[in-house]
Amino acid sequence: MRIFPSLIAPLALALSGCATTLAIDDPLPAPTGAVSSADPRATAAGEAILAQGGSATDAAIAVMLALTVVEPQSSGIGGGGFMVRADGADGTLVTYDGRETAPSAATPNRFLDADGKVLGREARVFSGLSVGVPGNVALAAKAHAEHGKLPWAKLFAPAIALAEDGFVMNRRLYESLNGNKGRADKSAAAKAVFFGADGNPLPLGTTIRVPELAATFRALAAEGPQAMYGSTSAAALAAYVAGETPQDGRMAAADVTGYVAKERAPACARYRVYRVCGMGPPSSGGIAVAQMLGQLERFDIAALGPDSPQFWHLFIESQRLAYADRELYSGDADFVEVPVAGLVDAGYLASRSGLISPEARIAKPEAGVPPGAPLARGDGPEEPENGTTHFAVVDAAGNAVSYTSTIEGAFGSGLHWRGFYLNNELTDFTLTPEADGKPVANRVEGGKRPRSSMAPTIVYDAQGRVVLVIGAAGGPTIPVTVARAIIGVIDFKLGAQDALALPFAMSFGDVLLVEEGTTLAAMKEQLIALGHTNIRLGPAPIKANALGLRADGRWEAATEPRLVSVVTP
Repeated sequence: MRIFPSLIAPLALALSGCATTLAIDDPLPAPTGAVSSADPRATAAGEAILAQGGSATDAAIAVMLALTVVEPQSSGIGGGGFMVRADGADGTLVTYDGRETAPSAATPNRFLDADGKVLGREARVFSGLSVGVPGNVALAAKAHAEHGKLPWAKLFAPAIALAEDGFVMNRRLYESLNGNKGRADKSAAAKAVFFGADGNPLPLGTTIRVPELAATFRALAAEGPQAMYGSTSAAALAAYVAGETPQDGRMAAADVTGYVAKERAPACARYRVYRVCGMGPPSSGGIAVAQMLGQLERFDIAALGPDSPQFWHLFIESQRLAYADRELYSGDADFVEVPVAGLVDAGYLASRSGLISPEARIAKPEAGVPPGAPLARGDGPEEPENGTTHFAVVDAAGNAVSYTSTIEGAFGSGLHWRGFYLNNELTDFTLTPEADGKPVANRVEGGKRPRSSMAPTIVYDAQGRVVLVIGAAGGPTIPVTVARAIIGVIDFKLGAQDALALPFAMSFGDVLLVEEGTTLAAMKEQLIALGHTNIRLGPAPIKANALGLRADGRWEAATEPRLVSVVTP
């Protein structure tokens, strides 16, 4: 389903009198197009494609491929992703689902032992049991067929050069390898690429080459997605994963050949005079972002400002309500009924907002009953993910792409095939299929796509112009990170870079994580007085990227400030 400008234009007519202008002070302006990613080498790959006349979709695909090489711990062609695209000519929005799928033989008890207990981490994560059929290549092929300008093969050139000629080991990759021994080096092939004879990661500054990955890219460039999903490759991938799977429910060749990237209905909602659009199911991210913003609509956030404890209290409470709904209702809409329209309905969000008190914390937020809510079901969280990346591209024609790509955990399952890591995405399913005797929406089922927190987002102003292209990594923190930055841009009138630099706070059950060393951490006592008594100070487990439209019409490329010191080669 596509959202056409006719759905956005009425908003402009009704609200143009009170529309605000984004006044952005940008140290890194881009006059025509722009790229933002988690690694400068991947950003350069996207910029090179734009310089050749490629579209935003072309450049985004090149970035995804380059990140497979230089950021193997976070994403790649062994995983999946979501893409949100806005057309520069008419504003039409389309969203693509390249989420991984469970093998057809998978059952709701996939992660349980014979006694009905959850399997140990080694068995359920670091094995073929956690691997879903990868979707990124299929997503890229579908998006390119509809919105590409350059030949498919050209998009692989930057990534092939990185894999073949080599790239420098930066601190972020080094520390990730060092912190994930037993996973990153599970495969002998990966160990030979990234580790020395002493069993430690190769030193900082080492030139890393991945010739096997370069060969895989060359095959994909020449043969298209058949090099991944064709019968020969499918049989080889399925056999490898099945051989690493300790119990029934193994991947079969037909699971791979049958994979389809899908166009999905987006999740869009109004915030102030803006329209915020993101992924619908199987992502929960777009809905959660819309809910957090909608529940804050009645508050004068701009007057409170980012240095106000009360703003942060309101934001935290809105998070808690949105996540209560997320746990109960979100899943793969091909398998369970997800009341998307009801969850982002303005009336429903106003009623949920009424539960938020400016003076006190909600004791225990419960899921609401949105219009169209299905029959009673159980709820339950999945395992947190931390192997994800986001990138954003705008081209000279104004086409915008927001793309989040993942292999779930750091280095995915640890299984390394044809030069890249395979995902452990199936652990994004709820591990236990029932709660309180009721089926869980996000339980494992054959052919199903697990719920995701990923939230690639595009924001339109009252005139229907794209003004912000944003997304993040960080598992369940993603919707919070994205909503926080949108508030920074819209309510606080910050540039995209400054919005990403705002402090971070998120409620994990009864614990409130507050980013240490920030102005927000200095508000700890005020937050305690508002009822947030169980506060833990720590680093923010987030990684965001954005493109923001400046008042002068140029794009600001914003990157996660918390990663600058570790991604530079």
